[in-house]
Amino acid sequence: MRNPTRYVTAILAVLVVIALLFMPLPQQVGLDTRIVTVASIQRPSKVVFDYVTTPAHWPVWHPSSLAVSGSVDHPLDLGEQVAEEFRVAGRRGSVVWTVTAREPPGKWTIEGKIDGRPAGTVTYSLTSTASGTRFERAFTYRAPSMWFAILNWLVLRARIQSESDEAVLRLKSLLEVTPQH
Repeated sequence: MRNPTRYVTAILAVLVVIALLFMPLPQQVGLDTRIVTVASIQRPSKVVFDYVTTPAHWPVWHPSSLAVSGSVDHPLDLGEQVAEEFRVAGRRGSVVWTVTAREPPGKWTIEGKIDGRPAGTVTYSLTSTASGTRFERAFTYRAPSMWFAILNWLVLRARIQSESDEAVLRLKSLLEVTPQH
């Protein structure tokens, strides 16, 4: 061996880098990602609002929503919760959503937790237009670690944007074709 200290130092440096990649990031680090998708839906804002805020409909129009449980049969009110099984960017899991803002028919926000940890926020903003409704869906999530931030930048963000775009297109098609009750 030429210089065992050099090898030990290199191994320790690699271990430190790996540990830093997986260490939780402080809340002050601004590594939030915001995915926004907008569509013009030729239906009144109240119809769109009631449909999208009723969790039983989510698996019908959102490809990432596999199943919902809890209070799913009505538009959720402030403070109500629902559990959702999801597959986002290939990752399966379960999230509990809590309604944190509700201003019908213009705004609705839910905050998610996975295993008690913040998982993201979804906000629906609806504006009445001459032809119906301008619907905006914004999904905001924070990178919990540097490793996640790198993976998000390389792969996840684009996949999540694509899934969100598909969801809103499905929503538009569904609501414009099918009369809602």
